[in-house]
Amino acid sequence: MTFTQTLASSIAQLNQQAIALYSADEFAAALSTVMPAIEHDESTLDDAAIHAMADALNIAGASSCRLGHADDAERHWRRCLRIAPGYVEVYESFGALLKARGRLSAAKAIYRQLIAMRPEHADAHNQLGAVLHAQGHHEEAEVSYRRALSLRPDHAEAHYNHGVVLQTLRRLHEAEAAYRETLRRLPAHAQAHNNLGNVLMDLGRVDEADAAYRDALSIQPHYPEALNNLAGALKAAQRLTEAELACRLALTMRPDYAEAHVNLGAALTDLARLPEAESAYRKAIALCADYAEAHYNLGITLFKLERMEEAAAAYREAVRLRPDIAPAYNNLGCVLRLLDCLPEAVEAFEQALSTDPDLAEAHYNLGAALAQLTRLPEAESAYRRALSLRADYDDARFGLATLLLSMGRFEEGWPLYECRYQQTGFVHRQTAQRLSCPQWQGDALSGRSLLVWQEDGLGDMLQFSRYFALLKAQGAAHIAFACAPALHRLMTRVDGVDSVLDHERAAARASDYDCWTSLLSAPLHLRTTVDTIPRPVRLAAEESLVEKWRPVLDALPPGRKIGLVWKGNAKHHNDANRSIPSLVTLAPLWSVAGLSFVSLQKGQGEDEARHPPPDQPLLHVGSMVTDLADSAAIVAQLDLVICVDTSIAHLAASLGKPCWVILPEKDVDWRWMHERSDSPWYPHTLRLFRRERGEEWTAVVERVRQACVARFGVRE
Repeated sequence: MTFTQTLASSIAQLNQQAIALYSADEFAAALSTVMPAIEHDESTLDDAAIHAMADALNIAGASSCRLGHADDAERHWRRCLRIAPGYVEVYESFGALLKARGRLSAAKAIYRQLIAMRPEHADAHNQLGAVLHAQGHHEEAEVSYRRALSLRPDHAEAHYNHGVVLQTLRRLHEAEAAYRETLRRLPAHAQAHNNLGNVLMDLGRVDEADAAYRDALSIQPHYPEALNNLAGALKAAQRLTEAELACRLALTMRPDYAEAHVNLGAALTDLARLPEAESAYRKAIALCADYAEAHYNLGITLFKLERMEEAAAAYREAVRLRPDIAPAYNNLGCVLRLLDCLPEAVEAFEQALSTDPDLAEAHYNLGAALAQLTRLPEAESAYRRALSLRADYDDARFGLATLLLSMGRFEEGWPLYECRYQQTGFVHRQTAQRLSCPQWQGDALSGRSLLVWQEDGLGDMLQFSRYFALLKAQGAAHIAFACAPALHRLMTRVDGVDSVLDHERAAARASDYDCWTSLLSAPLHLRTTVDTIPRPVRLAAEESLVEKWRPVLDALPPGRKIGLVWKGNAKHHNDANRSIPSLVTLAPLWSVAGLSFVSLQKGQGEDEARHPPPDQPLLHVGSMVTDLADSAAIVAQLDLVICVDTSIAHLAASLGKPCWVILPEKDVDWRWMHERSDSPWYPHTLRLFRRERGEEWTAVVERVRQACVARFGVRE
């Protein structure tokens, strides 16, 4: 026997001893055992000794790895592969070490070398897939996993990894199949149950996702990720209290779990516990300052708390951290609209759309902002794009309808305006559900009874009451008008109205009528265009009421009597813009000689009217009127009415009384159209004073004062 043969045998014996020690988890002893063997100079050894030394180096590398000495392990394995390039087991172990140390390119090279030697090595393909996935090469990773599974269809880990990369690639149905294949082989794989739940959530199968998360938790009860995901499923199912509990359990296990704090905040937001939700989001941000979703959700809660500046700041931070969150740009734009920063809002909506061109909500909101800026063709285009993406987007349809009506394009606007009956947040939808007779669709009325139902404001009813006579002319045998008590006495005198009812009585008798309609649907069915708008109804004040109010008005000094309304209904959606802040704002009108002022103010603003400033003497009658019939009797005795956009404008114009309407700078109602100082609805009686964008109320009031001077021939 030669010396090298004796050495090979000696090293082999040491290796056997080391393997026994390694198997007993005595890694330091195993390493010490093989150290004499690996100190030889391999250049002096024959093949048998080289082979034995390679085994020793492998044992040294494995022992060093288990002892946490990664650099030593890498050194031993590299030397092993240098002297024995075909040592398959070392490629596997060394690749795993490099992957664990985050040296992915080196690990990838090792696995590719292994595959070049052993193309049929299924786990090498699986491990290469894991490295490629970690590097973000998801498509290549998916190919590697498929290759592994073609070689070993029963490779459970490869099925699981394949599911992970398919989920990343959003190939959700395939990911579901991969996870189910994993669980067929490894039913106790808690992570596979959890990931399956995530895929099912993305597929909208919430109940199945809930079950998958519960399966994961039954296997691994202390699994905060599964609890947090279960909370998401419970929230989606509107089981909000249970969702809150699941989040809190996850946080008990892991108090620093930022994502669970965010999910807790989302559940608390839906429970309308907004301060608690804010606190949850702020805890998430304290744990992870660059958590974009936490800033985004915080913005939503601050918006609901009406803390708009803070909400805008939260959304800005979200998009700074994650410029690809299109809904954050969209929400930022909505806040900026409310803060009256319209150019900035448009920019935010456009940024949302540059990130996600198919975000229908951003197209709709962009349309609304552009409409406020009177960039009408662009607004129309934005609304139409929103509808092309979501045909059932009723907010966009209604926005387009009012835009077209405001532009005088009635032929297209009226049909779209009917979408108010599909709007869940509109009272109109409730009307259709409440009344037991069919809604009139423009078919013949000859000999039929028609119930006209008020579902819009008093001003709307006065404006569109011109259609009663036209409906009667269509042959309706009987027209009943269900309306608010404030209209009853006035509307009994309108041509075409056979009876006036309150809403409760009309609803109870609805089945007695052949059909019902709204006055605001009449222009559609009677094909009204701008050129064919019917003349206003000519209301006539009841003579007895005129006589009743005459002594009150006669108490004013000689001269012109001017009616005033400076505030509308506080519940109106645009009241903050349309109402003049204070009676004091109108003070310049008192400088015009020969004018006396009568307050028709009802509700909001009555306190000011009762106690006007000393230099603004005012006869306040608004608090004394019982309904619009009283108001009509008063207005009939005035020379002019000056008001904001309220029902009194329609009353005065329908009485044939000159009326000047002061319009707000933004969100002007569609009926007043654009840029004109008159109205085709009241061509001879009504004059519009538009507050220009950025203009103070005092400026428009000054124009009204000058118009008073010009109209009444009074020298300044």
